[in-house]
Amino acid sequence: MCMKKTFPAAVVLLLPFATAHANEPPAYEMPRTHVLPIKDSATDRQYELYVKLPENYGESVDVSHPVIYTTDAAWHMDMLSGATEYLMPDAIVVGISWEKSLDPEREYASRFRDYTVAEYSDPERQARFQGGQASNHLQFIRNEVIGYVEENYQADPGERTYFGYSLGGAFGAYILLAKPNTFERYILGSPAIGPSRVEYMDNLEAETVDEASNLRVDVFVTIGELEQSKMGITEDFVSVLKRRADKGWAVTGPLVIEDADHAGAFPMTTVRAVKWLSELTEEQGAPGSD
Repeated sequence: MCMKKTFPAAVVLLLPFATAHANEPPAYEMPRTHVLPIKDSATDRQYELYVKLPENYGESVDVSHPVIYTTDAAWHMDMLSGATEYLMPDAIVVGISWEKSLDPEREYASRFRDYTVAEYSDPERQARFQGGQASNHLQFIRNEVIGYVEENYQADPGERTYFGYSLGGAFGAYILLAKPNTFERYILGSPAIGPSRVEYMDNLEAETVDEASNLRVDVFVTIGELEQSKMGITEDFVSVLKRRADKGWAVTGPLVIEDADHAGAFPMTTVRAVKWLSELTEEQGAPGSD
């Protein structure tokens, strides 16, 4: 008799576990964030934009917002969301995904194609990743990503910031020197620039110096203290940027993140960079309204 009473109770207790296996719990969604498909019309490649809006967005049609654009969106959106929530609550954050049609197990592979300026010297690696298409990806961002955001959101076209880390930081360095007017501010965290790429950046700076004459640009560069093999390269790169100090370029860095290797420097880079950006925006007087 006792067992007859106990058995149904045990079944009832196990029901939540059975239900959990039968139905996956809902995925967490970042508040006030939209996922939007976008195609690179030049290459027919499919991407996504993750657009996070500030809490006060839409309260007034007269207010325009600064926008932070980031590559490697799947890795960066969480940190940028938290940092801006506290330090830049008026900012829109736009994450640009990797190409969506690739093998899910190698979903990040397109970054080796889209963020690099030259083909890989190893033929096998080049065949696998098709490196050296940074110029194509830059045109996609300039013409389609930024165009879409500024057409569909209350985005301030004079308050664009690029955030990139590692290979995304190297891509940002390329944007900065090839088409500096793409963004007003550049955050380049621990940029993965090889020795030969410093020479390339040096030549690119010389080629575009007239195009960028008297263009105001603010740059923030970081490097982990434990990234000793990259410290000299990063310092050489920053010296290339500082040549344009007399033409309105302001370069902060390289800021050394203490006790951090390449991976460990990322969280502090995000927080320090957004703090720098917040203070810079306040100092320069962000328009805020038309």
